[in-house]
Amino acid sequence: MTAVNKATLYVVATPIGNLGDITLRALEVLKAADMIAAEDTRVTMRLLNRHGIAGKLLAVHEHNERRAAERVTGLLAEGKTVALVSDAGTPGIADPGAQVVAAVRAAGFAVVPIPGPNAAAAVLSASGFEASRFLFCGFLPARAAERRRELAELAAQTALLVFYEAPHRVADSVADLCAAFGGERHIVIARELTKIHETLHRCRLDEAVAWLAADDNHRRGEFVLVVEGAVAAEPASSAPDVEAVLKTLLAELPVKQAVALAVKLTGGNRNAIYKLALTLKGKSQGET
Repeated sequence: MTAVNKATLYVVATPIGNLGDITLRALEVLKAADMIAAEDTRVTMRLLNRHGIAGKLLAVHEHNERRAAERVTGLLAEGKTVALVSDAGTPGIADPGAQVVAAVRAAGFAVVPIPGPNAAAAVLSASGFEASRFLFCGFLPARAAERRRELAELAAQTALLVFYEAPHRVADSVADLCAAFGGERHIVIARELTKIHETLHRCRLDEAVAWLAADDNHRRGEFVLVVEGAVAAEPASSAPDVEAVLKTLLAELPVKQAVALAVKLTGGNRNAIYKLALTLKGKSQGET
């Protein structure tokens, strides 16, 4: 049994589709909370009804989050327990919630995460990509020019790139991904995660636009896109050892020719190499 503390904000992850994906701990917190701060109270009510929870709901969405944060902080000041949820997944990750958490922390109250479903993590786990390094980019800009500018900045990123996208923009966004990154990288297109029509399709970026266009159903639902990162650039070779090169050349050539060739091979300063050549030549003659 989970102990639920007073004057505490619990950030509760909820299912991203299948309502059975709620955790036991999340259910216990939702049952015990004095107030549930929800992105859309109608969506959260369906979840609560499914699990027989009669909770008091407070709307916290992108248009009222600052005011709602004050209300939540006030409840905590009264010793109440508040559970914060979004419509699906984890609050504050491409969903409202960050302002509420920041305000609660600033007021000195405890914030406790209740982990659970997350769309990005779900797709990464089933993508087949090595996911030890990834960059979560959230939603790309809706305007084409801004979207392309952002993708240009990400083109050299070597980590996996994770995007969320809406159905009415997914085809344009994938086309822009291909134009910005080239067609050879692979992409996983995931839609309707944990729902009846869940789809995860992996292909090259230059094949992805055609796949989306092939069937209207391929463009329905909420999307997660995972794209391979850029191939890491080969490390620059270390600068040639000027002294070693010069020694080799002096063994076969006069000083002037050896210096001229050493400058070409190493890109070094001519005067510095000439002085080094005289020093090396003097040592060589002294040894003989």
